[in-house]
Formats: sequence, C-alpha cells, structure tokens
Amino acid sequence: MIGAGGFGRETLDVIEAWNQRGEGAPLEVLGVVDDAPTESNLERLARRGYEYLGDFSALVRLGAAVDYLIGVGNPATRAAIAAKCDAHGLRAGAVVHPSASVGSDTAFADGTVICGGVQVSTNVRMGRHTHLNPGCIIGHDTALDDFVSVNPGAIVSGDVSIRDRVLVGAGAVVLQGLSVGARATVGAGACVTRDVAPCTVVSGVPARAHERESGT
Repeated sequence: MIGAGGFGRETLDVIEAWNQRGEGAPLEVLGVVDDAPTESNLERLARRGYEYLGDFSALVRLGAAVDYLIGVGNPATRAAIAAKCDAHGLRAGAVVHPSASVGSDTAFADGTVICGGVQVSTNVRMGRHTHLNPGCIIGHDTALDDFVSVNPGAIVSGDVSIRDRVLVGAGAVVLQGLSVGARATVGAGACVTRDVAPCTVVSGVPARAHERESGT
C-alpha cells in the first residue's frame, strides 16, 4: 500500500473485507510505504497491525514481484506516484469491496479501488488508478479516465465522460450525457448541468466555474 493517510487506510478496509468474504484468492498486505507519514497515521497503522516499510525506496526494493495500490485521494498526486512506479517497472493491483455492486459489461484497469456501497451500472469503463469512494453511484455507459476520484455519495449519471485526473466532490451530481474535462474539480454538493471545461473548478447548484486551476 502506498499512502498511510485516510484513503490508504480505507483501502486497507476494502482489502480486509475482500479477504473476510473468502471468495477468490486472499490478498496479503506486506506493509505500507509513505514518503512523509505523520506520527498520528503511523500510530493508526500500528494499532491495526500494519507495518510501515519506509519511503518509496522500500517499494522499489520489493520490485515487480508484488502488486501495489495507491491509497492517495488527490488525483494529481496519485498520477505522479504512478509515474514513478511505472519508471521502476512496478505493477498495480486492483480491489473491489464485496458490498459494491458492479454491473454487466463493465471493465476497470490496474490500480482501481472500489469502496463499500458503490453502485456501478452497465457498460462502465474505468481507467488506471480510478478511486470510487464509499456510496458513490456511476451510471450506465459512463467512461472514467485515468486517476479519476469520485468522492463519497457523489452521483455520476449515465453516458457521462469524466476525463483524466478529475475530482468529483462528495455528494456532487453530474447529469446525464455531460463531459467533465481533464483535471477539473467538481465541488462537494455541486450539480453539474453543462459540460465542464478542462482545469476548471465548479461549484454550486447549478454548478458554475469560479476559478481556474494552474493546469498542473
């Protein structure tokens, strides 16, 4: 596991739930790597019995013999970490909470984490290192590109295109047939009623742009 913070530990919950269900091969967690963990997060890991292995170099030493997951919520940070992993030939895994509902003809790529209570409809495509947080809903025929994060309780309606490194905030709604451009952010509780341009932050009901990101 890469990341000792909140989403990293939530991802450990997903792994534990998968193992407790007892279907399929169990997933063994060798430990957690993090370049700058806080003392409180190290204590939280220790309470749960997970070993802190050190910084990123610890993962490099393990090499391609193990799979990794990135438990970091920020899409841009996750993309940067994945690029480092790719440069070292490391291989990402994927995990789905057993309480999640995943519809027919749906595909997800390496690095995907699907948390408890998520509902994914039919013919959904998810790119690398997609994170679906607890209780979110993804409608039919929707495409999520690489490094997308859909936060708790958000609803992405059918036939939506979410481009790479987009963050959809908690409780937000994206209406049917729309497109959210790369590296955009949809604020918590927003209702998106029109296409969102790349690198834009939108918020409110209906959602409107109120600033531009740097485009990083």
